[in-house]
Amino acid sequence: MQVYTTPKLNKVEVTSDFWKRYRELVVKEVLPYQWKVMNDEADISIADDPQNNGEDKNSHAVANLKIAAGEMKGHHYGFPFQDTDVYKWLEAAAYSFGYHPNPDLKKITDNLIDLIAKAQDDDGYLSTYFQIDAPERKFKRLQQSHELYTMGHYIEAGVAYYNATGNQKALDIATRMADCIDSHFGLEEGKIPGYDGHPEIELALSRLYEVTKNQKYMDLAHYFLTQRGQDPAFFDKQIKADGDSVDRDLIPGMRDFPREYYLAAEPIKDQKVPQGHAVRVVYLCTGMAYVARYTGDKDLLAACDRFWNDIVKRQMYITGNIGQTTTGEAFTYDYDLPNDTDYGETCASVGMSFFARQMLNIRAKGEYADVLEKELFNGALSGMSLDGKHFFYVNPLEADPAGSKGNPGKSHVLTHRADWFGCACCPANLARLIASVDEYLYTVNEDTILSHQFIANEAEFDDGIKVSQTNHFPWSGDIHYEIKNPNNASFKFGIRIPSWSANYELSVDGAAKSLPVEDGFIYLDVDGKSVTLDLKLDMSTKIMRASNRVKADYGKVAVQRGPVVYAAEEADNEAPLWDYQVAADAKTDYHFDEKLLDGVGVVKIAAKREKLDDVNAPLYTEVQSEDTENVDLTLVPYYSWANRQDGQMRVWLNKD
Repeated sequence: MQVYTTPKLNKVEVTSDFWKRYRELVVKEVLPYQWKVMNDEADISIADDPQNNGEDKNSHAVANLKIAAGEMKGHHYGFPFQDTDVYKWLEAAAYSFGYHPNPDLKKITDNLIDLIAKAQDDDGYLSTYFQIDAPERKFKRLQQSHELYTMGHYIEAGVAYYNATGNQKALDIATRMADCIDSHFGLEEGKIPGYDGHPEIELALSRLYEVTKNQKYMDLAHYFLTQRGQDPAFFDKQIKADGDSVDRDLIPGMRDFPREYYLAAEPIKDQKVPQGHAVRVVYLCTGMAYVARYTGDKDLLAACDRFWNDIVKRQMYITGNIGQTTTGEAFTYDYDLPNDTDYGETCASVGMSFFARQMLNIRAKGEYADVLEKELFNGALSGMSLDGKHFFYVNPLEADPAGSKGNPGKSHVLTHRADWFGCACCPANLARLIASVDEYLYTVNEDTILSHQFIANEAEFDDGIKVSQTNHFPWSGDIHYEIKNPNNASFKFGIRIPSWSANYELSVDGAAKSLPVEDGFIYLDVDGKSVTLDLKLDMSTKIMRASNRVKADYGKVAVQRGPVVYAAEEADNEAPLWDYQVAADAKTDYHFDEKLLDGVGVVKIAAKREKLDDVNAPLYTEVQSEDTENVDLTLVPYYSWANRQDGQMRVWLNKD
């Protein structure tokens, strides 16, 4: 297998109106709000936390660091991984400096770096729960402790902060953490022959390797991946040694999950399909893709391919959400995609974006970019409200306030976004994805620049190459490129043709041109000083169906235009929404409403609505001819649902 070098470009400025709004929202609303929450200064309620984690409005995440640093007294509050809320927030702030310099915020983040450095132990260890309340149990219960997961999230943040600001202390904290981990883990005598129950450190060490070029960190990432599952009883042995009583568990109930849940039942090279906790799976996959790219490990790459194919072709919702069940926030089995009990954790969609990006760095394959786009415009983005202060942990494809309130099996499904969560992994995770979206638009492999996301931007590459992309995507499919190549560098420019656009038109310097589609991309040889490209994608509204192997969607249709999946909401349509029927060839009408939901494309589709039975009618009765009326059903983008009144929502509609 070919070993690839690090793909790099100099700078990307996002000019897309759609994404500029979200990125500015992160700076002006999301980061200040989350900072207040983590400092216990915000007036919030977490009573609607779908997992019922936490009993009051405290986060205490910053206070935990202050206690570990000796600036406060007290006990640790929250989960063992509470520190990661701060680290992901710091990472998002670091990315924001690249497009919105903010001296006031930088004072806060510089001070936070100083606090983290002060909290770190002399040997580089940093996980405040164990430092404050259980120092004798460090690395003793890795199934549940999240210690390497926690330090991995700081390493990611430290690398991002160093890259953004040049703050050496931020990077030094990260390298000291990694050195501490390296001194404790491995197959040498006296070291721990194990790994964390929650993958994350593998991808973090890969990012640290990229900036330091220290081979030790890549070797350590490779060790964690190849050691996983070598001794399936490793976690059990640790629990027994640490004290087998359930009172010793760090997170109640975590020992009850099978080894497959932790992807530890067998070595990765032998695992046929992804199983268990969805976020663990995609973080592991991201680490595998990273390490496979730098080491040439064919077994890891083969595992990436197996896991990708199973997730995307058999266990992914049309919105990109993954993880079907609330029990363990986990995958279930192929083609099991229930809509009204779907879990679809926001973090899992963010993690799937990470995975897709790393696969693009290995291969120029349009499928990876299609999934990345699906997450960006649907599955991940739905996790945050339009005001930046309310969040979804769970992202269903069908919701009903009565069901969420009255059926315990659906209580995890919210029909309005919450202020915060006791387990608050999702809000800052989404913030760091949005703030870094400029890093997801291009991939450079050898002599080829791939433009695989239609997010308007101005990009600068080596050799003086500049690429300008303008559009009104995702509402319009007209994509305009201007490429300036002042040094007459010779390179290929690849443009993705999305799977949702079977037809397209391309012109080069005003002349129509036909190019073959190769694995989802068209390629143009650039060797002159400038070139202008115009791409016209098929933005017709499409009525979609699922594979007939998906029981939950049998006899149903969904609506998609471009990359955007649509949903019916009670805010626009008379309830109940299950009474509507849509024909496969139903007439549709599209218009852009700049005043609705901060500007969205709206689809109206011809439908039939069955007359609702009287409340006094029999519960069961003989089938008779249906009494229906013709109506128009109004649909809005899935990501924008639940920003108005509380009510029902459906993505999949009954087929007429």
